[in-house]
Amino acid sequence: MVQTTSSDGIRTLTLDRPDQRNALTSAALRDLEAAIEAATESVLYLHGAGEAFCAGADLTEVKALDSESAETFAALGQRVAHALESYDGAVVAGIDGAARGGGVELALGCDIRVATPDATLAETGVKLGLFGAWGGTARLPEVVGTGDALDIALSGRTLDAKTALRMGLVSRITTEPRAVAEELAGVDGDALRVLKTRIRDDADKETQERREQQAFADLNAKTE
Repeated sequence: MVQTTSSDGIRTLTLDRPDQRNALTSAALRDLEAAIEAATESVLYLHGAGEAFCAGADLTEVKALDSESAETFAALGQRVAHALESYDGAVVAGIDGAARGGGVELALGCDIRVATPDATLAETGVKLGLFGAWGGTARLPEVVGTGDALDIALSGRTLDAKTALRMGLVSRITTEPRAVAEELAGVDGDALRVLKTRIRDDADKETQERREQQAFADLNAKTE
């Protein structure tokens, strides 16, 4: 379900269930979590096999969940998204084809979301009487702002790549998303990791600036 390869400083994680548009079962989520935790490269590249990025949660499994197991399933998806967000390096989502529900939420956990011209993104859960619960209600407004987050989540509408770019849901549109991962693999790995940590720091401004000073000094010491 999750295939991993490593080359040139990039660990590639491939969601490999193309006949189901890479929909994720709980077993697949655990495999993905383990693959992220095992990675040591400076760059992770997450993408889907076939014609979709990820259709989100496997609805066959979701429909069979009771209240307790549904909460456990949501917690597992949140752990995976957090593992992507907190990875010690840059994480790039290569979105080609459909990203739906949980697929969008995993992409939101990545540092950079790169779409192909054929990519489409939607939080379709509301149309099924559900919503994505893998951290999307927290991350979506952080990424696109509250107004657009409400539009995307409450309508369940499908966004093409250009609309997603305008909203800030994706960072770039290109025919070769992996090239962005290769670009990041070519920079200094220590500086990359420090910058990610500093930019994602949610402490108060004074604390952030103090940490920034120390991080700059530490990096500078390595170049002496």
